[in-house]
Amino acid sequence: MLKRLALTLLTATPAFAQTQPAPKVTYIHAGHLIDRPGQPPRGASTIVVTGDKVTEVRDGFATPAPGASVIDLKDRWVLPGLIDMHVHLLGIGGDPMRERLLALNTEGADRVLQGAGNARKTLHAGFTTVRDLGGEPRAIRALRDAIDRGDVEGPAIVNAGAPISVTGGHGDPLNGIAEPYAHAIAETVENTCDGPEDCRRAVRRQVGLGAQVVKFMATGGVLSNVSGGLGRAMEPDEMKAVIDAAHRLGRKVAAHSHAAEGTLAAVNAGVDTIDHGTFLDEATIRAMKARGTWLVPTMLAPRAALQQARAGMLPPATVPKAEAAAAAAMASHTRAIAAGVKVAFGTDTGVSRHGDNAQEFALMVQAGMTPAQAIRAATTAAAEALGRDDIGTLAPGKAADLIAVAASPLDNVRSLERVEFVMRRGVVAKRP
Repeated sequence: MLKRLALTLLTATPAFAQTQPAPKVTYIHAGHLIDRPGQPPRGASTIVVTGDKVTEVRDGFATPAPGASVIDLKDRWVLPGLIDMHVHLLGIGGDPMRERLLALNTEGADRVLQGAGNARKTLHAGFTTVRDLGGEPRAIRALRDAIDRGDVEGPAIVNAGAPISVTGGHGDPLNGIAEPYAHAIAETVENTCDGPEDCRRAVRRQVGLGAQVVKFMATGGVLSNVSGGLGRAMEPDEMKAVIDAAHRLGRKVAAHSHAAEGTLAAVNAGVDTIDHGTFLDEATIRAMKARGTWLVPTMLAPRAALQQARAGMLPPATVPKAEAAAAAAMASHTRAIAAGVKVAFGTDTGVSRHGDNAQEFALMVQAGMTPAQAIRAATTAAAEALGRDDIGTLAPGKAADLIAVAASPLDNVRSLERVEFVMRRGVVAKRP
């Protein structure tokens, strides 16, 4: 009797499986289609979306199947959803003075809700996937999961949690804090480390808190309230410990890095992406090419930080660092691009305002990229840097992440600053 009952349970079709509705089918008529950035665009095309996936890409405007809905983008340029490899969604963003003034009155719940608003702005700007490289680990995990569930509108998030920093380095939350508050904060600090063994512990702790990628601070940083400059902060053996521990746990690693010495040490230690790369010299560029290390230039950030510093919105210790970074970044990135270093799109948004991410494209073109190369950096190249094969192009089996603009971004890349249509995972987030 028990065997018969067990067999019945194993072979019976669950009732809910019989009542599941068929996935929604949508036909998108695109006047111009950049389905595989880096390759020539297509003319009139039809993208068939079933559920959250692209199932077909056809030439011409196909007649929709019975029951399918149609989205008319016949006078638009359609391309894959954009990917930003360096954002900070939590907090206010673009207003560091207000952020500091409110620091004692806000906590994780506030930052999650602020982040939800920032996520919506980011998605409506055309960015359907982002890599968040620094925020309170539990808060960014909560926002990531809420977006995945559909509770909150925003891009898919690949999150780092809190960046790994040496004591007193860029990323140490105790920097510049008055003693009564520093004493209280010190008990909660989990991301600082000193020595290889301690740095391995810090990586494991962030992964345990939900980090899908690991970030560490190879050098000083512009916005940290410490006058230590932008030179190498972490020792090479500490960097290697961070990278090896993260790789063993299946996580890619990003290095915040300005000075060439810190960047070269991070590249030699096996880091996956160099973020900022403000002072790249010839030896570092050669090493990045030899190892296939990605550069995420974040060209918007030094300009935004310099404006904020000159306006008195940042502490005095940050002003000379902002001046130095802004003066060097464009020339450094121009050399790297000319040399053929692999580039993935990233903005450091959160330093600049959320929703302005696409302004980075014009700066990439100014540094020597063609519009087509800049678009590829934010789609296929960024997907490769993330290790993802489900995003970055529009092809059968890929995620139904796509955007549309009114004018050709191949002729004027700034048309991407005015995204009119956004679909993420088959759900329309923005219409003309």
